[in-house]
Amino acid sequence: MALPKVNVVIVGAGAGGGIVAKELAQAGLSVVLLERGDWPRYDDHNDDELNSQRTPVFGNPFGPDDQRHRRVVVEGDGATRVVVPSDWAYNNNAGCVGGGTVSYGAMAWRFMPEDFRLRTTYGEVKDSTLADWPISYDDLEPFYEKAEYEIGVAGDYSNNPFCGPRKKPFPMPGFPLNKEGNRVAEAATRMGLHPFPIPMLRNSVPYNGRPACIHMRSCVGFACPVNAKAGSHNTVLPLALATGNCQVRTGCVAAEIIVDDRGRATGVRYFDANNKGQEQAADLVVVSASATETARLLLNSKSKLFPNGAGNNNDWVGRNLQGHLYVGASGLMEEEIYEEAGPGATVAISDFNHGNPGLVGGGMLANEFIALPYLFCNIRPPGEAHWGKAHKDFQRRYYKRLCRLIGPIQEIPNFAARVSVDPALKDAWGIPVCRLSGTRHPYDLKLGEFLSKKAEAIIREMGATRVWRNGPGRGLGLSGGQHQAGTCRMGDDPNTSVTNRHGQVHQIDNLFIADGSLNVTNGGFNPVLTIMALAYWVADSIKSGWKGSQFR
Repeated sequence: MALPKVNVVIVGAGAGGGIVAKELAQAGLSVVLLERGDWPRYDDHNDDELNSQRTPVFGNPFGPDDQRHRRVVVEGDGATRVVVPSDWAYNNNAGCVGGGTVSYGAMAWRFMPEDFRLRTTYGEVKDSTLADWPISYDDLEPFYEKAEYEIGVAGDYSNNPFCGPRKKPFPMPGFPLNKEGNRVAEAATRMGLHPFPIPMLRNSVPYNGRPACIHMRSCVGFACPVNAKAGSHNTVLPLALATGNCQVRTGCVAAEIIVDDRGRATGVRYFDANNKGQEQAADLVVVSASATETARLLLNSKSKLFPNGAGNNNDWVGRNLQGHLYVGASGLMEEEIYEEAGPGATVAISDFNHGNPGLVGGGMLANEFIALPYLFCNIRPPGEAHWGKAHKDFQRRYYKRLCRLIGPIQEIPNFAARVSVDPALKDAWGIPVCRLSGTRHPYDLKLGEFLSKKAEAIIREMGATRVWRNGPGRGLGLSGGQHQAGTCRMGDDPNTSVTNRHGQVHQIDNLFIADGSLNVTNGGFNPVLTIMALAYWVADSIKSGWKGSQFR
């Protein structure tokens, strides 16, 4: 028996999909939200370091699982290998309700005004697809504000002169700096820099019916035991379900967007929790599955008018894959600066995001989240032993004396960095898998070296006895990581973008994208708050164009 048709079917219940579901359900539209994973529960995973999103020795606790999921990675030398989600080369996205917002570090950054107009600000970069966004910071500002207040952000920008203008303060006070954060702030201030508390999607005080953070050290990579960390699973989705207009179907793997001979999306073909094929008919389709999985779904959705995948007649779907190259420096202190209270990351410096002579963009620096003991085993100065008595002695002496200052750089997009679908390998449901290929732009190494030197100077000013850079290295490598973006970029020109400024796919007027795929550039910050703001922006556009059971 065919499933009843609904107004909207959404693929992916992460940062973007949950918000779109809530907004459209509250507007009175009937919504089905398909999620390949299940509802996350802290008790199912607790705080075992070997079963976290950061060190998935025993597999990813929030999915996807190694048994049914694969990807093909093309290395820089052209060699290919098949990887599973617990391999870092997979460039993983969580597979659960809430997606990465369940286990993320929860840094809540707005992109800066310059981030939306990099091409205008800096000019052309050779061999890149650097472009301005079709929307501005001012366009997105009200939606940043809505995300901060509805999802919940704690912050204090009183010492940050490098942020875009805002109409309202943060809804919650910023978190206090820890011992390491205070040492970083003191050193940075002496150097004429402007340290400030990291804005966090984490309650510093009770907010919206959820308690304040209890400061567990096992935070990033784990679920929150008290729901103080804000994600779509514990904020917007309960509101969507409360309307009675939204269904969340878990264990559902999307295989194809169905596009008819008129070039309109008519629904989604998927496999349900019992691995039975289903088709959900809908007036609108919204894809919010991540920059890798969204591109994969569109590329696998071939039809008479789109033989190369939905919205891909211009060969831009899957192109311009960006993530974040993380760089910085580490140092060893004479005195202990470790605090047991989590999450560890408390202070940030934005002096180097823009305005760096001779460079395009830049990046943010912050002290790091607590490295639990297993992860700390891989944090060593050059030449230090990684096994034996010397390794154990280092572990004992320096675990509480380590300082790290790390941040993402603004990667430069390029056409060859991409997601495609593999011509041979399929997953457990018979769906062609992602194929990741290409490299970062060579310019990223230059920018990474610049930012790591800045981090090194700050740590030396702190008085560290031994300092080493966590630089970009020599190889470019694949982009992506946990901050995937850019593969369905928005733009005014249908020849060089996948969607228009509203996230509406060119030539398929009832197909929308609402995740990091839209990002033309990815900023020098964690992008999740921008993904959330874009989801509100896209949902607002859908509501404005909705004409009762149809969209034009």
